[in-house]
Amino acid sequence: MLTIESLSNQYINGQWREGQSDHVLINVNPYSGDILSEVKMATVTDVDLAYKAALKAKDDWDKVNPYKKRDILEKAVQYIEAHEEEITNIIIEELGGTRLKAAFEIGLVKNMIKEAATFPLRMEGKILPSTEDGKENRLYRIPVGVVGVISPFNFPFFLSMKSVAPALGAGNGVVLKPHEETPITGGTLIAKIFEEAGLPKGLLNVVVTDIKEIGDSFVEHPIPRIISFTGSTKVGSHIGQLAVKNFKKPLLELGGNSAFIILEDADIDYAVQAATFSRFTHQGQICMSANRIIVQATIYDEFIKKYKEKVSSLSVGDPKDPQTIIGPVVNERQANNLQAMIDNGIEEGAKVVLQGNISGNMVEPTILKDVTPNMTIAQEELFGPVVCVMPFETEDDAIAIANDTKFGLSGAVHTSNLEKGVELAKKIHSGMIHVNDITINDEPIVAFGGEKQSGLGRLNGQWSLDEFTTLKWISLNYGQRSFPY
Repeated sequence: MLTIESLSNQYINGQWREGQSDHVLINVNPYSGDILSEVKMATVTDVDLAYKAALKAKDDWDKVNPYKKRDILEKAVQYIEAHEEEITNIIIEELGGTRLKAAFEIGLVKNMIKEAATFPLRMEGKILPSTEDGKENRLYRIPVGVVGVISPFNFPFFLSMKSVAPALGAGNGVVLKPHEETPITGGTLIAKIFEEAGLPKGLLNVVVTDIKEIGDSFVEHPIPRIISFTGSTKVGSHIGQLAVKNFKKPLLELGGNSAFIILEDADIDYAVQAATFSRFTHQGQICMSANRIIVQATIYDEFIKKYKEKVSSLSVGDPKDPQTIIGPVVNERQANNLQAMIDNGIEEGAKVVLQGNISGNMVEPTILKDVTPNMTIAQEELFGPVVCVMPFETEDDAIAIANDTKFGLSGAVHTSNLEKGVELAKKIHSGMIHVNDITINDEPIVAFGGEKQSGLGRLNGQWSLDEFTTLKWISLNYGQRSFPY
């Protein structure tokens, strides 16, 4: 049976063992405050052993038949399906995620692995003509070698798997460092799944630790060729600079400040539902969450009235309760940050539509209206159940407000004129935007990634295959060239 306690160890070179640090990571339930488990942390030496194991196992993985690789990845999906209830309970206990959130995340994970399972059969090359007579040019698609993955706490099962499964499917070894708030869901649970699926020992390693223990060694280690990081823009900037300095490719999925634009011809009732889901799913702890609801002035008051009514109906409490929509944020530090952001927004002139209580890790929904683009609360990512509502007069105003941010991840436009929505969406500087839909979208074969300070690179489908492989040119001269000297 899968439990947090049974998975509270390091997974290095196919062995479940303690880390070599004297320090212990304490895994706490964010709702109850109960200690779930304790993990002896990995050290710099453990990180080194993990990378060396991945590199060695990668050579063996190269020899495995592509159809066998596909079968192993498909078995990982089967294992998840057979243990879905246990995984759901782990997500609830460790993340404070609701049952609805757990089902959503598990579904994303299964689809991602299914797509990655096709990668071993898609390692295609090309034969190209040459300017030289009697010569042939071949391009081989090959794995980069070893990939280092650093995942966040909000959707750790999926956002770890989003890089781990494609990297494995493309033929690489992997070392995964989950966030210290979610070492099981984002780390050792994934190791267990692939172990049971038959992945060769050492190919996937999980090191549970924190930056105080290992510093920058995970990124600076000479073995990994790619560092895939999902998390905050501030940390991502540091990791990206370290990676480039050490001639590694950074893949960065970073923060967002998504705009949810509602034009006057939109279906208001539907927009209210979509805006609620876009902001309050998993307590707003999603990089694609709608931070700013931008509403045309002619329907502004009507929208706010209906939006307040809808948001006020959301149940807040124990994530184990199937009726709960909003559970705890990840820790009290995050709750305190949200309180400070709300207070600052009010001081800067935002008006309160709905202000929920904040106690410990529990943050009830807050809606602030008449927010202007220059306010701090409109410029920074709100990683919690707090939302800004902003009026606009013309479509050009809406575009200007939406683009007035350093981020560029996701967004949404609501209108009864779909093509007008598309034309407006084209003018928003973001990697993704959705017409008459929510801001939270991720599909296994569609390019996912941000612009500006929301990241570098694209993942999913062919884009993941491209990111986790490289092309090698081998030419063959069937004759003899003539040389000028």
